[in-house]
Formats: sequence, structure tokens, C-alpha cells
Amino acid sequence: MSAASASTQPLRRTPLYAQHVARGAKMVPFAGYEMPVHYPPGILKEHLHTRAQAGLFDVSHMGQAMLIGPKHATTAAALEALLPADICNLQPGQQRYSQLLNDSGGIIDDLMVTRPHSESDDGRLLLIVNAARKEVDYAHIAAHLPAGVRLLPGPERALLALQGPAAAHILGQLCPQAPRLGFMQAAGVRVGSVDCHVSRSGYTGEDGFEISVPAEDAEALWRLLLKDEAVQPIGLGARDTLRLEAGLCLYGHDIDETTSPVEAALAWSMQKRRRSEGGFPGAKRIQAELASGPKRKRVGIRPDGRTPARDGTPILAPLGGHLGVITSGSFGPSVGAPIAMGYVAADRTEDGTPVSLMVRGKALTATLAPLPFVPHRYARIR
Repeated sequence: MSAASASTQPLRRTPLYAQHVARGAKMVPFAGYEMPVHYPPGILKEHLHTRAQAGLFDVSHMGQAMLIGPKHATTAAALEALLPADICNLQPGQQRYSQLLNDSGGIIDDLMVTRPHSESDDGRLLLIVNAARKEVDYAHIAAHLPAGVRLLPGPERALLALQGPAAAHILGQLCPQAPRLGFMQAAGVRVGSVDCHVSRSGYTGEDGFEISVPAEDAEALWRLLLKDEAVQPIGLGARDTLRLEAGLCLYGHDIDETTSPVEAALAWSMQKRRRSEGGFPGAKRIQAELASGPKRKRVGIRPDGRTPARDGTPILAPLGGHLGVITSGSFGPSVGAPIAMGYVAADRTEDGTPVSLMVRGKALTATLAPLPFVPHRYARIR
């Protein structure tokens, strides 16, 4: 489909669209959907509220699908042929982050993979993929599955994310099992009177939960969670600044089909067995980068002053040589200063390295900085 024809397609709406409008959200086009970019308090207050208490996000535009086979070993092996994570040893109720790869080791999309906790779901894997890539992902996965394994998209489900230091207490009042989950664990539970699939995960760097729910129950769950005064609805604007402070990648900006997981500083998501055995697309390139280092690498950047450097900003050496480009940049409300991420030549990635950023034709000084900009506060329960 051409860009011109795609732009004429009507925007879709999540099951929570009416709730966003009723609360005065500013709605904008995003990944083919009308989504709230912020509510009346604004991005800054929404961001800080999530860090201090709890923010509620509508992420129903994300793709939810089930990979189904006769038993876990079969389904896991089929998925391992497409990504570099260890899925065969994924335990019931465990979730793992990984990337779909093309034949050159580039990232088609990043995704979450969960093995359901219930024995009756043996042979099933729940996939959560990015909204803008879900049709690409579904077609790619379906085209590469062996006989006996099939992909079943779940457009009938909505997805909510409750994030922040108060999230466990708030959800625990409605679902006592939720706070017992550790980071990257999941279970089928009831939240209030609603049957849900809850994982202790999210994309803010905070403790929190993602809640998959039948679309027809999404409004009731949304209203139930917002009854607690510590919870506020949060839009896409604060979601972006929160994930940037947490040093987390955004597909289409920090990662794409030209980027390998090693370049993107995501090698931690490839378990030891997969690193040594390979058996996934682009394994030769990725194993070579693991052994010898990539030619470029994702880094954190702290611009001096108060002017943010946005994506596409060239990164230069102090004397003017080209080093790379910024892929995400904004003002970090919790940091109280501009922050950015980007790619630079691998021999120039040391923290503290001075660089220049060309912003609107003017060179601004900056320094390479460690990621994340704000420490993660995930719940490490054993």
C-alpha cells in the first residue's frame, strides 16, 4: 500500500475512545488509530504523576495474538526460528522481551512473548507487538510457521497499562494475586469482576502491570481503576518521555530493519544458549557483533542547556566530524533537562565523551551519558 493510499484510510478507535473524549483528551493520529496524546493536566504533570503514584494508559492499539501448537516444545521451536530469545525454556507464567529479525539480523519489530500459566494452555504463546507493525508481523510470522502451528490474532481484546510506584497496591485491592507476580511474570486472574490476563511489565521503567481484557469489558475496567484518586489517565506524550528516561527503544526511531539487537544495546535479551547455537535469522551477523563488537551502538546523550535535540539531529565530534544521529530526543521531566538517545561509531561510545549536536543549524554541546537516565524500579520478587 502506498503512503498516499494509507493516509486516506479511516482512523481506527480503541474500545476506550469515548472515555478519552469524555475526559477532555487531545486526540491525534497514531499508528492508524485516534489516540490521546495528553489530557487537560498536560504531558509534564502526567509524566510526573506516573513517577510519583500511578498512571493508566490505553495501549489497546498494540497487537495481541496467540501462537498455537500441539505442545510447548513445538510452538517454542517455531518461534525460536524467527527471534533470538530462548523460548523453549520459558516457564509457565513467564514473559520475555525479544525481536523479530530479518535475514540480515535487522529488527522487524520488538515484542513480548508470554507462556500462559495454565496447563490447559500448553502449546500456546501470547505475543504483544507494536501497533504500527502488527500487520507486517502477523504476515511474517504466519508465512514462516511449520505445519501444526498457527497464529491467531486477537483484535477482540483491549490492553491497559497501570504504571507507577502505587500500581501494585492499587491493583492488589482489586486482584490480590497481582502483587505476588514478579517482574516479567503473568497470570490469568480476575480484576474486580473482570477476567483478565495480567503481566507485571510495562514500558515506563516503573513497576506496573499490563492488563489484557475482552474489549467489551475495557470501559468497566478503566472506570474501576480510575476510582482510586492515585490513578490518572496518561496519554502518548508522557508515555514517550517516560520510556525515553528509562532508556527504552521506540520502534521506527531507535530500532528498525537496519538495526541489529547488538547495535541497539539489546544483547541482554538474547540468552546464552541462543547466542552460542544461533538458529535465528541474521545469526551470523549477530554472533560476529557479539564477538567483535558492532560498528555503531545506541548511547544516551545529555545536551547542555535547555534545548532538546529531536530525532534526526546529527551528532558530530567537537571538531566537526560526523559520528552518528539522534533517534529519540525530548525534555526529561524527571531529569529536569533535555535527554536523547542515538547511534554513534562504536569507538566513540564511552560515557563522558563530548559531542556537538546540530540543532536548527546551530552546534550545541552535549555529552554521552549512561542509560537509563532514570533508574528502573521493576519489582524483583522471587
